[in-house]
Amino acid sequence: MGGRTSAPRIRPATADDARRIAEIHVRAWHAAYRGLVPDALLSSLSIDEREARWRESVTRAETDPRDQVWIAERADTVLGFVLIGPSRDDDASATTGEVYAIYVEPALVGTGIGRLLFSHAVATLASHGFTRASLWVLEANAESRRFYAAAGWRPDGRRKVERQRQFELIEVRYACTLSSESSSDPR
Repeated sequence: MGGRTSAPRIRPATADDARRIAEIHVRAWHAAYRGLVPDALLSSLSIDEREARWRESVTRAETDPRDQVWIAERADTVLGFVLIGPSRDDDASATTGEVYAIYVEPALVGTGIGRLLFSHAVATLASHGFTRASLWVLEANAESRRFYAAAGWRPDGRRKVERQRQFELIEVRYACTLSSESSSDPR
């Protein structure tokens, strides 16, 4: 195998990426949440259903510049994705952005692709004038919570119950203050 692997590039997702994003999303749930959420919930995940939802998200992102879907790719292969936009929380100000979702192909977790996507997401939120950002993570997901803590995010004390199909998942909110340094290009 000898040669160096090129760094992934970050670009806006297009409708053509929806299938690959959906595949990564479902595989990432299976890898990250096995043992944290009911197996029946994981078994119910549908790539076709997720593809339709991602197609809608990408289309929305094309019309509202504050909602954005970014992908990391190498050699035309999607490696991971992140979805960002204004906070959906009822206690958030208009200057609070949110990382709605971030997932990487499970075999690539720990290779830096997630950090690259996350840095890009935070910088993009700051460049859109958001001064604070938040995200929701499963309370039981220690690995993801460590990832966010390593990036300087902290739990802010909010918890919620998220319904996925007939299942209830407990989530905690992480937040950070965005600085002007966040808006510099992380690449």
